[in-house]
Amino acid sequence: MKTLPLLSLLAASGLAHAAEAIPDVVKQFSDRQEIKIIKKIDAPGGAPAWLGQYQDMGVTLFLTPDGRHVISGYLYDDKGKNLSEGYFQKEIYAPLGREMWQKLNAAKPLKEGADAAPRKVFVFADPFCPYCKAFWAEAQPWVKAGKVQLNTLLVAFLNPKSGRHAAAILNASDPVAAWREYELSGGKKLPKPETAASRETVAVLQQHQTLMDSLGANATPAIYYMNEQNELQQVVGMPDEKQLVAMFGPKPE
Repeated sequence: MKTLPLLSLLAASGLAHAAEAIPDVVKQFSDRQEIKIIKKIDAPGGAPAWLGQYQDMGVTLFLTPDGRHVISGYLYDDKGKNLSEGYFQKEIYAPLGREMWQKLNAAKPLKEGADAAPRKVFVFADPFCPYCKAFWAEAQPWVKAGKVQLNTLLVAFLNPKSGRHAAAILNASDPVAAWREYELSGGKKLPKPETAASRETVAVLQQHQTLMDSLGANATPAIYYMNEQNELQQVVGMPDEKQLVAMFGPKPE
């Protein structure tokens, strides 16, 4: 086996690096369109291609044979499958999802179920949301069986009284028990506020709303969990039976 001299290897490495350099016509998207160029991708078909990110969205950029023009769009195979989405999921959406999962874990939810539960689910809920009550009730068999930890992040926007009710629950001596009693009573049993909502309570509700907005949800319940591929999943509204099993696992007997 013939071995190249070190200088030759370094030169070859330099040429390879130069070949990977981003052409100016592609770089301009970063300068003018505020698209972050993430990496060059091995796109089928032979056209040089780069993966970019605009805000939270993926972009694929393809260089034309003359090296002077760029086409922005999706890449499809001969069966109509969107190949660009695969790059977006792996390089953009999955990492962003893991970042958002860390933010959810850093919040201050109402925890029901053990920290050691094999599945953890976060839900944004408004005290006046009937579907939030339905979801809470559906989740209880898994919570009681130790299969799921349910983390409720209260928000307040559906009703003029939402903030007052949410604050009363958060200010209770045992907020988790207060939330449970509130849900079991169909929203009729609310702890009597000992004091007016503190700045801390108002700040918590605002933080929950900001976090919910950053996740792109505009209705409750807004539910989040990690699937087996360590990808963040979102369900907005009352899940159906199939979705419940996907987030919780098989229903306990």
